[in-house]
Amino acid sequence: MAVRSMTAYATTSVETVAGTLTIELKSVNSRFLDLQFRMNDEFRAYEPSFRETIMQNVKRGKVECRLSFARATQNPSALSLNNALFLELSKLQHEIRQHNPQAQAMTVNELLRWPGMIEEVAPDQETLQQQVKEAMSDTLATFTAEREREGAALTKALVERVDAMQRIVERIEPLIPQMVDQFKQKAIERMQEALGVALSDSVPVTLTQQDASERIRQEVTLYGMKIDVAEELSRLKIHLGETKVILEKGGLVGKRMDFMLQELNREANTLGSKAAIKELSDASMELKLLIEQIREQVQNLE
Repeated sequence: MAVRSMTAYATTSVETVAGTLTIELKSVNSRFLDLQFRMNDEFRAYEPSFRETIMQNVKRGKVECRLSFARATQNPSALSLNNALFLELSKLQHEIRQHNPQAQAMTVNELLRWPGMIEEVAPDQETLQQQVKEAMSDTLATFTAEREREGAALTKALVERVDAMQRIVERIEPLIPQMVDQFKQKAIERMQEALGVALSDSVPVTLTQQDASERIRQEVTLYGMKIDVAEELSRLKIHLGETKVILEKGGLVGKRMDFMLQELNREANTLGSKAAIKELSDASMELKLLIEQIREQVQNLE
């Protein structure tokens, strides 16, 4: 399934049996599906079917559907003679002339100008309904295609940022052994100092065995907390791989991507708090910057 953006615009204008019909669809970001309709009262009866059709194709976003109608000017084929009125006038005219032979007969022009003599033929409602339905279908198809087209562009940008994050993780993984060695050396030196094992003869033995054991325990605990970033890196790789799977699978990815970004941000923050060397601290900042860039784009996805 294609990934869709929540922002799009589409319009369709068609000539119907009653006049020119224009349908517009536009949408912006929203956590849920919010449908709004703007249309002439004479077309309000179409709103339920429009709503159902849109809901079948759109799951998130603030969508506005605007329907405007320009009635066609009258043409001869749309006019008819009111035969009943014409016969009634002819009958009355005949009766009048029987009583008053001098009375002049009504001219054709006078007859045609008589109120109600000319009737406008109502458009075929079934045909009009079918044309409105087809216009809505065409507009929605264009609207959906635009959402998918923008969604594809956003997906490409997101995958590029995920790739950049994976490269950062791959770059810092080899640095972990180096970091461990550095902290081992520091831990050894601190233990020696705690036990009174002087690196020079000027360092006196000042701690009891119990104090020295407690100091060693503290140093080892600190050492373990500082260097334990392998788990964070492992989870980062798993989350980044799953993020790619979500984007490749497509469909309704917005909410799933929100969850993955929360997890990625948590691991990046933990990595930064445990950073024992500058490279890890820089990597954490780079990861969080990319996560924020992804988050901004994900707000546009359905």
